[in-house]
Amino acid sequence: AVDETSYARVFGDPAAPSWLRVSAGAPDEHALRLEVHGVPPGELLGVVTRLRRMFDLDAAPQAIAAAFRRDAVLGPRVRRHPGQRLPGGWDGFEIAVRAILGQQVSVAAARTLAARVVERFGTPVAEAPQAGLAKLFPTAAQLAEADVGALGITTARAATIRGVAQALLDGRIDFRPEQPLDAFVERWVALPGIGAWTAHYMAMRGLSHPDAFPAADLILRRAAAPGGDALSTRAMEQRAEAWRPWRAYAVMHL
Repeated sequence: AVDETSYARVFGDPAAPSWLRVSAGAPDEHALRLEVHGVPPGELLGVVTRLRRMFDLDAAPQAIAAAFRRDAVLGPRVRRHPGQRLPGGWDGFEIAVRAILGQQVSVAAARTLAARVVERFGTPVAEAPQAGLAKLFPTAAQLAEADVGALGITTARAATIRGVAQALLDGRIDFRPEQPLDAFVERWVALPGIGAWTAHYMAMRGLSHPDAFPAADLILRRAAAPGGDALSTRAMEQRAEAWRPWRAYAVMHL
């Protein structure tokens, strides 16, 4: 559940769910406020570590700005939005399903489809802490055999979701944040229905990898073009070489 000033979610055991809320601090605090409920003390460090990565609290804004400052495309954007972070996701599998649902459709359409997946296949929690937090996102085991196509999802994307869920269960893919970007992308594009754009998007959102770069994205290719006409994917990849190892931050600026 997201509103103007906070992000909240439910997680853990559906019979005794945990939940959290991350809110913006006061304007002069330069901080986030975290509330946690029902989290065993031994799991608190893991929750905080996960959220630090999700909100990119350990970024190095000065180093990133220094790398972009003299760039003709990114320099003005860095001055306009200093300290840009790389927002990630709580769970890699959630990000994977959302990325597949978002292939070649609008953001609004993908959001609608994701909500249908949760409503149909998510596990209800014993007591919803607030509106919008009544179900857990379905697990890979729940979606590996699920008829997600009945929700208005194309046959091909439904098959991709089931294939990704099974590959995750089989250990052919995973979301370990320490893995090299190239190895992550190579394993994912070997799956039917997963191309380089989707793999890099998942690395950016699911792993919070600072150098992930979905070069085929039309909006990026337009934003980086000097005259407004979209660059080719190959030209976009070549242009982005100057932005390594911070290409994911370039995505946010563009």
